[in-house]
Amino acid sequence: MRLEGMRIAVLAAEGVEDLEYWVTVMRLREEGARVTSVGVAPGTVHGKHGLPVTVEAAAADLDATTVDGLVVPGGWAPDKLRRDAAVTDLVAAVDAARKPIAIICHGGLVAISAKIVAGHRATGSQGIKDDLANAGATWVDEPALRDGHIAWGRVVDDIPAFLRETVDLFAEHRARRS
Repeated sequence: MRLEGMRIAVLAAEGVEDLEYWVTVMRLREEGARVTSVGVAPGTVHGKHGLPVTVEAAAADLDATTVDGLVVPGGWAPDKLRRDAAVTDLVAAVDAARKPIAIICHGGLVAISAKIVAGHRATGSQGIKDDLANAGATWVDEPALRDGHIAWGRVVDDIPAFLRETVDLFAEHRARRS
């Protein structure tokens, strides 16, 4: 289990892309990570296709020292999450600490609002290509890629490639920490 003991926060809010959230959570748990769903406030939200997600912690109650990595799934949730200063502050702090961050699809909107994309190669949904470029990223049309401590995934169909990059990135971070 390559991620044994890692504490990974996965952002969630109403409208999160169900597969990008659930497949990622299951894969990280399969590798031994302790996954916590984080949002604006604890409670139950529903994915874009109706699956329930229990948000266990508010971003305002966490800081970069309480997590070893962060995942930002897409769907409609990023547009809600990016409006919360505690969420963007957490993402910015994890970035500043050079801890691994994985972002897929519309999750890049949260990264844009946290001001962490400038100078990075990035991918995501075609729908946010211009947003990423306008925020200073170089948009790349690839299923998944890594740029430094950030793994990027394009869309739902690219989840396997995204998770290969994500698990490798998180495992490398864990190995350096040990």
